[in-house]
Amino acid sequence: MSSLTEHIAAIDELAAFAAGLSYSDLPLPVKERLNLMLVDLLGVTAAGARTPEMAKLASTWGAEQGGAPLIGAAAGTRPETAAYLNAVAACCLELDEGNKHAQGHPAVHVLFAAIAATQLAEHPVSGEQFLAAVAAGYEIAARFGRALDRNSVWHTHGHWGATGAACAAALILRATQEQIAAAIDASTGLMHVTPWSVVLEGSFVRNLWAAGANLGGLNAARLAMAGLARNSGTAAQTLGEVVGFLDAQALAWDLGRTWLIAKGYGKRHASCSYTHAAVDLVQGLKQERDFVPDDVAAVLVRTHSLAKPLLARNPTNRLSAMFSFPFVVSAALLNDRLEPDVLEPGTPGFEAANDFCERVTMEISAEFDRRLPAERWAEVRIDLRDGTSLSRAQPNPLGDVDYFPLGAPEIAAKLVALIGRPDTDSIQAAVDQLQHSPDAKATLATLRAI
Repeated sequence: MSSLTEHIAAIDELAAFAAGLSYSDLPLPVKERLNLMLVDLLGVTAAGARTPEMAKLASTWGAEQGGAPLIGAAAGTRPETAAYLNAVAACCLELDEGNKHAQGHPAVHVLFAAIAATQLAEHPVSGEQFLAAVAAGYEIAARFGRALDRNSVWHTHGHWGATGAACAAALILRATQEQIAAAIDASTGLMHVTPWSVVLEGSFVRNLWAAGANLGGLNAARLAMAGLARNSGTAAQTLGEVVGFLDAQALAWDLGRTWLIAKGYGKRHASCSYTHAAVDLVQGLKQERDFVPDDVAAVLVRTHSLAKPLLARNPTNRLSAMFSFPFVVSAALLNDRLEPDVLEPGTPGFEAANDFCERVTMEISAEFDRRLPAERWAEVRIDLRDGTSLSRAQPNPLGDVDYFPLGAPEIAAKLVALIGRPDTDSIQAAVDQLQHSPDAKATLATLRAI
């Protein structure tokens, strides 16, 4: 078990790394991945902002007018409000970037705090400074995710990711190295309680956890710069005792040599990433053999134990459907693509998928568990009524960095289907401009047009 002193020392090392990082220090693959991640996440945010849920939330929020962009809403508000609502929109369609090594979604916990800090800064922030802060914040958040062995009742949003938000915000606000360490540590005392049960019942509350982590990180940076926080080992007590076990040595292990941001994945399907390999397999088997749903007698899915919370059936709304593994497999078998509208309650497709769930059997494989975290295996067998069995297995979802990763053309195609070509091109142009921009605040403000 890591000691309090080891946790403090590890966070100090992370802060020193972040404080000394410049955009020119980033390896080319990291720069390329950073650009792709930003385009993907901003596009998904714009799509999420256009959902009925976000329209209702925005209409009752009473957001003040301001210059910080509400992406996808063609409006502006205060930086803190924009950070919050953008983060909610970014994760509500389950299409935001993730990282299997971090066991979650670092980017959605970091980016919007960084944008808010850029809007709030009293000094100019260049595009390169902004990008370096986002890269550092992502790396710190991902390392906390990697080092954390969560109690199984905890979902991955709303706690360890705040550390990256704190790091990015502190860097942009010109905090000292000591203040960066204090901000990272303090952010772990501002986390949400995030039980899986809330997610599985489809409560929209879940979509606010990442938003809370962004604001928690931003506020932790403020606390540190006001001299009201220090690196005292809060992370050891919150993440390391309340949430699970936090391995202090793993936090800074291979720091500067391995970049976790370069190991992120893009999402092709509107569902929890644990279901994606199985969806890929179902789609592949449908292409291999021409059959209709009535031809199917049974479906068997074998996967890893990370997906164990997702075995419930009979979802009642879109969010709970995205986290019902049997439902997602059923919807994938009944539809050519797993888009958000396929998971909409009250539609014939939703009811058909719910009915088909009775034919889907789930198994957790100890063999597949031994291959985690590098490989998230799934195996699907479809038994047809004529006695034929079709089966396939694969080590990761399509889009994983180790298994047919999504490049710029694939991300662009994904976003065009969600928000259209003009807005996709505008997002790409804004992200491309950041690298050369003397004023990141002005460049980011162009996102108001999305």
